[in-house]
Order: sequence, then C-alpha cells, then structure tokens
Amino acid sequence: MFSAIARIFRTPDLRKKIGFTLGIIALFRLGSFIPAPFVDFGNVQACLAANQGASGLYELVNLFSGGALLQLSVFALGIMPYITASIIVQLLRVVIPHFDTLYKEGASGQSTLTQYTRYLTIALGLLQSTTLITVARSGALFGTSASAECSALITNDAWYAIMLMVITMTAGTGVIMWMGELVTERGIGNGMSLLIFTSIAALFPGSLMSIGQQQGIDVLLIVVAVGLLVVMAVVFVEQSQRRVPVQYAKRMVGRRTYGGNNTYIPIKVNMAGVIPVIFASSLLYLPALIAQFNQPAAGQEPAAWVTWVTNNLTSGDNPLYMLMYFLLIIGFTYFYVAITFNPEEVADNMKKYGGFIPGIRAGRPTAEYLDYVLTRITLPGSIYLGLIALIPLLAFSVIGADQNFPFGGASILIVVGVGLETVKQIDSQLQQRHYEGLLR
Repeated sequence: MFSAIARIFRTPDLRKKIGFTLGIIALFRLGSFIPAPFVDFGNVQACLAANQGASGLYELVNLFSGGALLQLSVFALGIMPYITASIIVQLLRVVIPHFDTLYKEGASGQSTLTQYTRYLTIALGLLQSTTLITVARSGALFGTSASAECSALITNDAWYAIMLMVITMTAGTGVIMWMGELVTERGIGNGMSLLIFTSIAALFPGSLMSIGQQQGIDVLLIVVAVGLLVVMAVVFVEQSQRRVPVQYAKRMVGRRTYGGNNTYIPIKVNMAGVIPVIFASSLLYLPALIAQFNQPAAGQEPAAWVTWVTNNLTSGDNPLYMLMYFLLIIGFTYFYVAITFNPEEVADNMKKYGGFIPGIRAGRPTAEYLDYVLTRITLPGSIYLGLIALIPLLAFSVIGADQNFPFGGASILIVVGVGLETVKQIDSQLQQRHYEGLLR
C-alpha cells in the first residue's frame, strides 16, 4: 500500500494532477469562509455557536455547501444549484423528446445538454440566493426561536446592497461550477463529485467533536465503531451488482469476423445512488414550508392542519416522519431507476448488434427479462437506501446528535461513492504507467 502511494508521487503527471486537485479544493474551502458583502460576520458566528445547526428546510443545502450556507459566504449556495440543474435536465429527457434526442447524439448532443445545465445552474443560483437573503433579512435563517442577533445578519437593507449580495452569491456558484469542470479536465476524478465530497467531509470533524463534548468519549468511540461498520456495509452494497450474461453472434464484414465474444450487463443493487434520498427530503420539507407561511397572527390559534404538520412533519425524531421518509425513498428509488434504465432501449441495442441473453429470445422477451431482474434487484436496493437514510434521524433521537450526523444518509453515500470512484481512477492511471495499481 505504502509503495503504491510512493509510486503516485514519483509519477510526474499523476503528481501534478493530484496537486492541482488539492489546490482547487483548498480554494473551494477558503471561499466557504469569506463572508458576502454587507454580512455581519460576528453575528453570524454567534448564531452558529448558539444554534449548532440548521433548521430542517436548509439542512440538506447546508450539508452540500460544507456549512457555507449558514455563514452567508460568497460560496454559500455551494454545489446545490448545479446538482438541482443536473437532475432537472436528466428528468426533462423523459418529458421533452428534444432532450432525449440530444442525449442519444453522443458527445455533441451531451455537450449541448451540459450547456443547458450551466444556464439553469445560474438561474437557480439567482433564485436561491434571493431566497436565502430574504430569509436572512427576516431573521428566520436559524429558526423562529433564534436570538436577536440572528435578526441582524445583514448590515445594509438598501436595494443596491441586496443586489450586490445576490450577484456575489450567484457568481460564487458559477466559480464553483468552473472549478469543478477544471478538476474534471485537468485533475483526478469527477470535479463536481469531489467538491461535494469535500463539502460533506469538512463537516465530519465538527460533528464528531460535538458528540464527544455533549455525550462523552465513550459514546464517541461507539459512534466511530458503528460508523466504520456502516462504511463497510455501504462499500459492500455499492460494489454489489447482478451481472446479466450477454453473447454476441459472429458476423462477417468483408474478410473480418466480428462479435462472438461474451460480456455482461452490470445491474447495480443501488442504481439510483443518492437521488431518492434528496427527492424524499425535499418533498418532506414542503409541508413544513407551507405551514410556516400559514402561521396565524399574534394571539390567534393556528389551523388544525398547521398544528398537525408542525407536530409530525418538522422533526426528524417523529415516528411518522421516519415512516414517511422511508416509504418515499423506496418509491423514488423505483421511479428514478425506471427513468434512467430503459430495458426496451437496451434490448433494441443488443438486437441491433447481434447480442442476446442465453436462453432468452432477442427483442421484447429480452426487455421483459431485464425489467423482471431490475424490479427485483431494486427492492433490496431501495430498502438499503431507506435504512441508511434513517441513521442520522435515529442518532438524533437516541443520542441527540445533529441531524447532519456524518455516518448515514446522503453524506455517507456520497463520501463512499466518490471515494471509491476516485481510488479506481488513480488505480487505472497507475496501471497504465507501472503495470501495478493501487488496489490488489
């Protein structure tokens, strides 16, 4: 292992790529601590120390921004607008035929989709920065029970000051997107994924230190031990796949023989990744958001449905909230897998190139068989996602940990997934140069 790491730094090209990637990551983290114009940095830090976390509505965005959201920094929005734009463009392939046609065109069509994603990212950055600044001005960023200091986060309410803050945060989103693309082009791994990895991993030490201070060293050691077991389980499931064997018939083209080889279609247990967790979290935040905008005037009783939503759908330690969260994740897993993996398209491509599954006729029977396999392998994958997503909520209710608990939910899925993919890329580049990789 140590000799493989030494080979990494002895390889000039690989050393430059890793150094460039680390430099971009350092700049990304630095921007997360530079406050936006007209933000009272002292009051923000006092509110962060007093509240120790975000309210439910901003919890996921704060997680993906590495804590920059609640600091109202120039990189406050983090990578979240790009993630949202990418998901929207991917879903529009199902709704708009033009998007699906571009996707099938190859590199040229996908570059056009990437350009659409960039434009949509900037538009979402404008919308989200305006919303964030409006919430910060109202004093509700840290919850309705926050101190008076949390209502004075912005020092200037003039229109030009608000516009400058919106432009700064939107420009920060554009810079983050640019840095991610630079890492993809000149560094190691997928740039956007590595920036998300950095944002989430940056919160791990603070979360663990908070558990140690509040619960004691013994609870901290138990949490770390359980966390290592969860990481091992996530690695095992993320690497698990059902390999559907495929054979290609031999065909003569001129004097050459093509085909005749055996391969397989890898169907992962968790094909949906972390997207169902994000969908379920966002959908569960909607009732709480609607209830927040329907609060009665002072001295009046809230409506019955507002009280019910406040009591049941705003706190992660509520059993009904956990049950709905779990069921939504299972439903969204099936939904997302259905729109990203099309058995009929795969079967048509196999038939076009003379491929077939042994014992299954080409064409429609192949599509039905793939759908059969996909439906059954998605069930354990969806249950696995639901259980992993519930870990932070259980930790919150059992030991009083922050809901950004590091060993569970979207955080552990992203950290493990990006870590595995980056290690594989380093391993493949080492094998190209030394015939021996990082992994054995």
